[in-house]
Amino acid sequence: MKGGVKLWAVCLCLATATATIVMVQAEDPYFHHVWNVTYGTASPLGVPQQVILINGQFPGPNLNSTSNNNIIVNVFNNLDEPFLLTWNGIQHRKNSWQAGTAGTMCPIPPGTNFTYHFQPKDQIGSYFYYPTTAMHRAAGAFGGLRVNSRLLIPVPYADPEDDYTVLINDWYTKTHTQLKNFLDSGRTIGRPDGILINGKAGKGDGSDQPLFTLKQGKTYRIRICNVGLKASLNFRIQNHKMKLVEMEGSHVLQNDYDSLDVHVGQCFGVTLTANQEPKDYYMVASTRFLKNALTTTGLLRYEGGKGLASSQLPAAPVGWAWSLNQFRSFRWNLTASAARPNPQGSYHYGKINITRTIKLVNTQGKVDSKLRYALNGVSHIDPETPLKLAEYFGVTDKVFKYDSISDNPTSDQIKNIKIEPNVLNITQPREECPVLAFGWLLLLRYSPGTWTPEKRKNYNLLDAVSRHTIQVYPKCWAAILLTFDNCGMWNIRSENSERRYLGQQLYASVLSPEKSLRDEYNMPESSLQCGLVKDKPKINPYAGA
Repeated sequence: MKGGVKLWAVCLCLATATATIVMVQAEDPYFHHVWNVTYGTASPLGVPQQVILINGQFPGPNLNSTSNNNIIVNVFNNLDEPFLLTWNGIQHRKNSWQAGTAGTMCPIPPGTNFTYHFQPKDQIGSYFYYPTTAMHRAAGAFGGLRVNSRLLIPVPYADPEDDYTVLINDWYTKTHTQLKNFLDSGRTIGRPDGILINGKAGKGDGSDQPLFTLKQGKTYRIRICNVGLKASLNFRIQNHKMKLVEMEGSHVLQNDYDSLDVHVGQCFGVTLTANQEPKDYYMVASTRFLKNALTTTGLLRYEGGKGLASSQLPAAPVGWAWSLNQFRSFRWNLTASAARPNPQGSYHYGKINITRTIKLVNTQGKVDSKLRYALNGVSHIDPETPLKLAEYFGVTDKVFKYDSISDNPTSDQIKNIKIEPNVLNITQPREECPVLAFGWLLLLRYSPGTWTPEKRKNYNLLDAVSRHTIQVYPKCWAAILLTFDNCGMWNIRSENSERRYLGQQLYASVLSPEKSLRDEYNMPESSLQCGLVKDKPKINPYAGA
């Protein structure tokens, strides 16, 4: 969610329809990683400041996997405060215990470690990870996460010469602690100080070292993710077109683009052919929708090329309409296989029965003279006991109430902001257990103005792209289809970090009336416990399938 007040018409649907590898018999392969999280000093914008490193790296290491791999990441927290990582876009089938948000997990205390174990089941594509505690994302600890297709599942493009990750983000010279203090005192963090590409701001004077090297005539896969705090960014490459092939796990119709608007939290997979004169070229990232644009560059170099990159940078697009029109050009590739052998188009989401429609209106206001953001009048706050643990140990009544927001809020409910946990209760009837969907969100329609039920007749019920992060433009509404076919406690949030920190998020508790391992895994033995359940013995309420 970006900009001013937006209206979300959200259809929440229950569908009826250094790594080592150890091979374990009858299981998918396991990949083990050890990550040490520490403070360090870097100067991304020329000013020395505290950053958060993973294994001494800023940004953090790329996490490379293949669909259905078992990923084991042992995270050692060497900071002086609690820490959590989330794996943005990974669905965690039946396993919200690994989601890495304050509503599902206890944070890792300083000086201790926690081992994540997750499986990118039936997913392919471009993602990233980042910290969800405090304002740690403003200091780093983010990195690329790619999920490759298994060999037996074809992808709709030739194997690239190489595969590169490009992380673009806005950046502040103030520390994450200073930014958090601003928000806690009721102030905004304001506009960023600069833009980074893979943790660096290009000088643009010919002295920059290349981020990537290209071979003449070869085609490369480039994964572009906006890992920033607030700013939408436009990404482009001098003299080169980008062919869009994938968005957050969905293959799309392949169109060429001179530039792409990448909103906070989003990722695009493109192919780039090195078909220009062999020399240096700039990748360019610049802010969108700010009065005074911020721009940075990163260098691409052709092997054996001679000549500096031109100082004439390609211009950025202007206005909201351009961005909206570009978005409307994105379409699902119905004939391409996703993470399974069957084509994406075999998932006929347009035939799903809508069981519940919730209008989410995002607002901002003051509570006790301090800035807060809200959804339907409720500004979420994380209790000391994570919501999922409270539910699992049967102490929900002491921690939060379900459905504190109305599905169709009145103007008074929207204006009067309350601060409390914001949790939707979504129970799946056993007889309606669905077939697993390809993704989280399907954007059916964008439009200016106000949503009404009559707008449904204009929904895209054929080839909307399934992805995990969707932008909503100012004074517009978006109709989003969510197939809640995955039991657990799931976070629906603004990817604008200021808005998320100050309450613009909620959780959806997806429950099954039958406590069965067919629907959800038991709490792992290694899970941390805190708050009201800190000393409670672990229980295993879910029976075998």
